[in-house]
Amino acid sequence: MKASVFSAYGDESVMRVEELPTPVPGEGQVLIRVRAVGVNHVDLDIRAGVSRIPIEFPHVLGIELAGEIAEIGSGVKGWAVGDRVAPHFQVSCGACAPCERGQQMHCTRLEMFGIQRQGGYAEYVVAEARSLMRVPDRLSFASAASVQTTYGTAWHCLVNRGRVRVGETILVSAAGSGVGTAAVQIGKLMGARVIATAGSDAKLERALAQGADAVVNYTTSDIAESVRALTDGRGVDMVFEHVGGDIFVQSASALAIGGRITVCGGHAGEVVPLDLIELFRTEHEIIGCARASNEEIATVLRMAGEGLLDPVIHRTLPLAEAAEAHRILDQREAFGKVVIEP
Repeated sequence: MKASVFSAYGDESVMRVEELPTPVPGEGQVLIRVRAVGVNHVDLDIRAGVSRIPIEFPHVLGIELAGEIAEIGSGVKGWAVGDRVAPHFQVSCGACAPCERGQQMHCTRLEMFGIQRQGGYAEYVVAEARSLMRVPDRLSFASAASVQTTYGTAWHCLVNRGRVRVGETILVSAAGSGVGTAAVQIGKLMGARVIATAGSDAKLERALAQGADAVVNYTTSDIAESVRALTDGRGVDMVFEHVGGDIFVQSASALAIGGRITVCGGHAGEVVPLDLIELFRTEHEIIGCARASNEEIATVLRMAGEGLLDPVIHRTLPLAEAAEAHRILDQREAFGKVVIEP
């Protein structure tokens, strides 16, 4: 089979399409013909060697994928060759305490596609049958491969961790990103007023078209000042933050009294200043958010299949152009998700 492989850390130029042995499904496993795989910033971090996650070379990236069952291993029931599927990108043990609580993202023996095991930048992938989700008929493979780490994460942050409520005003950072576009949609679906930030007017125009109620260009305006002007000086009830650095600092300053900020990323700066006096006087909440649970992921996949959520795809590229997919993300050219179709 063909796969996009890299054997040393570096920029996108280290990625090469090579022939690898097609994996064979073992007991309880299936072989998936990969039709689409989402590209995520963690892919870029792993390739560049800055993820803090050890990997083995040669390495095949690709966390979230969708495709068709090509072969079934022994002991697998309830699935057939040709079924449209997407495996949970988090391969959890199902037996540890976090798994029993439904918190698969905290599994003590967690593995993920594209990190601890071969990812979806390949024509075929082996997955456990117990990890499979059916891809709704109305959903394209590209859309199915754009749900887990974007809509799942946004749902986890906004609904379950952030407790967004009807009538609240929320601020969505970097609304042109995959997870940002998801957060705008989910915020509106939950009945909130959404203020979106982005670094270009073009992205802000698209955010408005996606349903945002107001927008702020963080390259030309101060986020906190702009938000105060848009909320009659009050501030927002919640911030969906995944950028870090100065964007986190400005966004936190845009919170109303008793407001909360959910944090699920920090590519622009992982260590930020924090004024504890301001924190306790305003009774702000800072809520860390990891990845979504399997239940949350299944929920957003079902909702996408029902048309309640509509994954935004910036561009699809063939496997041979995986390096270009990375360049697009690295240069912040995308609005929505970049997808590779092996």
